Amino acid sequence: MPDDASIANANQPDSPLTRQAQWLSQYQYGLRLSEQGTVISVGDGIAWINGLPSACMDEVVQLEDGSSALVFHLTHDRLGAILLHQTRQLTAGTQAFLTGNRLSIGVGDALLGRVIDPLGIPLDSAGSISFSTYRLLDVRSPPIIARDFVAQPLYTGNKIIDTMIPIGKGQRQLIIGDNGSGKSTLAIDTVINQHDKNVYCIYVLIGQKRSTVVSVIETLRRYGALAYTVVVVAEATAMPGLKYLAPFAGCTVAEAWMATGRDTLVVYDDLSTHARSYRELSLLLRRPPGREAYPGDIFYLHSRLLERSTRLSAKQGGGSMTALPIVETEQGEIAAYIPTNLISITDGQIYFDRQLFARGFLPAIDVTRSVSRIGGNAQHAAIKKEAGRMKLDYLQFLELEVFTRFGSKLEASMEERIKRGQILREILKQDLLSPQPVEFQMAWLVAYNEGLFDNLDLDQIRVHLMQLQEQVTDASLNIDQGRDQWKTLIRAWLK
Repeated sequence: MPDDASIANANQPDSPLTRQAQWLSQYQYGLRLSEQGTVISVGDGIAWINGLPSACMDEVVQLEDGSSALVFHLTHDRLGAILLHQTRQLTAGTQAFLTGNRLSIGVGDALLGRVIDPLGIPLDSAGSISFSTYRLLDVRSPPIIARDFVAQPLYTGNKIIDTMIPIGKGQRQLIIGDNGSGKSTLAIDTVINQHDKNVYCIYVLIGQKRSTVVSVIETLRRYGALAYTVVVVAEATAMPGLKYLAPFAGCTVAEAWMATGRDTLVVYDDLSTHARSYRELSLLLRRPPGREAYPGDIFYLHSRLLERSTRLSAKQGGGSMTALPIVETEQGEIAAYIPTNLISITDGQIYFDRQLFARGFLPAIDVTRSVSRIGGNAQHAAIKKEAGRMKLDYLQFLELEVFTRFGSKLEASMEERIKRGQILREILKQDLLSPQPVEFQMAWLVAYNEGLFDNLDLDQIRVHLMQLQEQVTDASLNIDQGRDQWKTLIRAWLK
């Protein structure tokens, strides 16, 4: 006989017995049809499946052994699927069933500070994640009518970028250069610099070694940036399908926050590996190869990813998603297929030069090849006015400096311009993992334009910059204060 407690629990509106009774009362007998397919072959992260004539592209397929796959290629007699999860029991002959669902991922504030894979499964030791909202991984980008102009600055903490190659919220700025030239370090600096700026960050690691993944996570944790960052990881040993889905997962997480009116920053590190994973899947599934063996839709793949980064209009909440895709070049060749694609898709590029890196100019950003097409519209008016002709003057200095290598005798005005250019180059050097606040950028710009560094030796520039940074931090100056006030204080500090 049931006791009084079990009878009371059964009478509760949310008890299992009540839910079961409701389900039985609504159950109806009827004929149900379901399709059943059979796995023909499995290997290298893909599966060929026979049957399932009603399958759609990007539909999730559930396999009998517990594995799951995503429909990626359709032919007249079979379909090709990329494996999302694979058990050791998966072999030819395994039954396959359609789910009728597209791939989605959990989103929301519960992801902050977590490390997940492209399916939303946690990879850290902080326990499971409970989601209240899910979003599809691959959706259309916001229409033009839902977008607004890029008008707010996003500060990277880098002296070269924040003054001469500015980035705005909602912009897509490509980071391009050879392997080991400092691209990822700049991206990490940018994430660290968003502390207390109400910007949520998503760092996507695609095909990286586990040691690199651990290093990035530990760096973000050490500088307190992991609290407002989500790290999406598809490491080098992951299946090709996960590496292909990783940037879309990071974009979906950021898009959910953008839809609620928040500002977000997404780093894709890197899209060269992503393109190679997509090429691998396409060739395995017998898609026709194109230039450099990449499939013909590789441009569309990256464009539909990066087009989702934008600034929404006020009617849509005013949120933004800024994208920093990273692409790797070989021997500085920017005319390769994937780099040229991404250069044409994005709103500008930051080019890292290995020769500058070898000469000790860090960060090794080549100002002559770097450009921000729309970032100037978002740059603060005071910074924009102080930077003014600085980029043009710096480029002219680089041309004039060539004559000094031949021992040519120059006019006094030319020698003065070369000396100021050398001072500016020394100012623009910056240590790794040391993003600078915008107030410090304003301070050294005013000091340089007022000629307060002109009488210093090059080896004294660094000392004076450190002194200036300490004074700016202690003074708590606002960038909106008048230039005369800035000039008076800076003269006193550097006296």
